[in-house]
Amino acid sequence: MARSKSSNEWLKEHFDDYYVNKAKQEGWRSRAIYKLQEIDEKDLLFKKGMTVVDLGAAPGGWSQWTSMQIGEDGRVFALDILPVEPFAGVTFIQGDFREDEVYQNLLDALDGRDVDLVMSDMAPNMTGNKGVDIPKSMYLVELCIELAEQVLKPGGDLLMKVFQGEGYDQLLTTLKGNYQKVLTRKPKASRARSKEIYLLARGKKH
Repeated sequence: MARSKSSNEWLKEHFDDYYVNKAKQEGWRSRAIYKLQEIDEKDLLFKKGMTVVDLGAAPGGWSQWTSMQIGEDGRVFALDILPVEPFAGVTFIQGDFREDEVYQNLLDALDGRDVDLVMSDMAPNMTGNKGVDIPKSMYLVELCIELAEQVLKPGGDLLMKVFQGEGYDQLLTTLKGNYQKVLTRKPKASRARSKEIYLLARGKKH
């Protein structure tokens, strides 16, 4: 079956993409690593020995960067609905984060550890319909916040991809109530046409 015009345009954009080619040359699993790298270099997210949860981890770029920053004494617990090829220092759980059983599997893997950082690059399959996409995205964000409330140690951080729209102002209010400060980031590697931004909530209050 012939590809649609929009599909061909996406493929051309993807393969012409500076960050796609850079990731291939440098041996990273995806272009998304450069989003995390930029935020890390600006905000100093990682220290040696940290415990980190990586939601929406496939194909593993964020976990790859994180494991290098936190060293052999650190641990990454990564989760995605898609399979991720494992590597040292990363415990991977495959499943849908929205399902109670998968959520519990992650908690079981953490085994009571205090988590220093919860990060999420999760996004729903976008339809182009804001009325559908924004609520789906916000639901994933709410699940991330719920997990962070449960597993983040006091002073820990939460980094999430979000899409601005209905519910965004309330989200900021919630985060500001639970964390010392909330920062907005739009990394250079985030495509200009994408409505995604990243919220970094620093210093969980309790």
